[in-house]
Amino acid sequence: MSAQILDGKALAATIKEDLSQRVLKLKSEGINPGLATILVGEDPGSLSYVSGKHRDCQDVGINSIRVDLPASASEKDVLAAISDLNNSKECTGFIVQLPLPAAINTQKILEAIDPKKDADGLHPLNLGRLVAGFDGPIPCTPRAIVELLNHYLVPTQGANITVIGRGITVGRPLGLLLTRKKENATVTLTHTGTKDLKAHTQSADIVIAAIGQAHFLKADMIKDGAVVIDVGISREQSGLVGDIDPSTLAKSSFYAPMPGGVGPMTRAMLLKNVVDACC
Repeated sequence: MSAQILDGKALAATIKEDLSQRVLKLKSEGINPGLATILVGEDPGSLSYVSGKHRDCQDVGINSIRVDLPASASEKDVLAAISDLNNSKECTGFIVQLPLPAAINTQKILEAIDPKKDADGLHPLNLGRLVAGFDGPIPCTPRAIVELLNHYLVPTQGANITVIGRGITVGRPLGLLLTRKKENATVTLTHTGTKDLKAHTQSADIVIAAIGQAHFLKADMIKDGAVVIDVGISREQSGLVGDIDPSTLAKSSFYAPMPGGVGPMTRAMLLKNVVDACC
């Protein structure tokens, strides 16, 4: 068995072409989408990711605003930057790049974002709308995963899906998305308190790893023909690596790699959230 690659880079390029046309139409109607980012510190992964988002904006014609704060920035500094963007006419949507330094209260920061400008879909009000099934911005990485599965016709109806990791940016909202009637999957959200994780992953049709532990998911942890989605990122001497060990490729049917799988799609979904909000 050889896994079919879920090529997020190629799909993201197609989505960006469509978005560029939507942006042109919006601009002809006097609406100018503008995405801003707030980055605290100089984490290499975050720096690379934010830079990519601004290149994406340029590709599709969205104005971009970059706010970079030093690692020494206080919570008050970050809140002031958020206030400026909440009141900016040029900014129609923005994100605060996570994770933040330990001294800064992430929940307080997310709550300070104007829900109407929450391009990441992580404000408590927007997460509540997701729970209730109302329209609103959908967290970018979970939306990226669902878009990849749908595009490559990976069946989710009735599928047993195990998600490794319960973080606010991936695990928790992903469980909500995959249990919508449209996807109709049965989702097991596993975490540090899960007993016998392998029992859950070995019985899953789809395994999604989002914990940031290099090569955590090994071949003996999945069943033959499973679909594996790599979301986690770790830095090693060889560079950035994902949560899924290469040994799983010979055993899986579909594989979303890191890099090139979920990452490019996450950035595309961020742009889509900004454009959707303007529409």
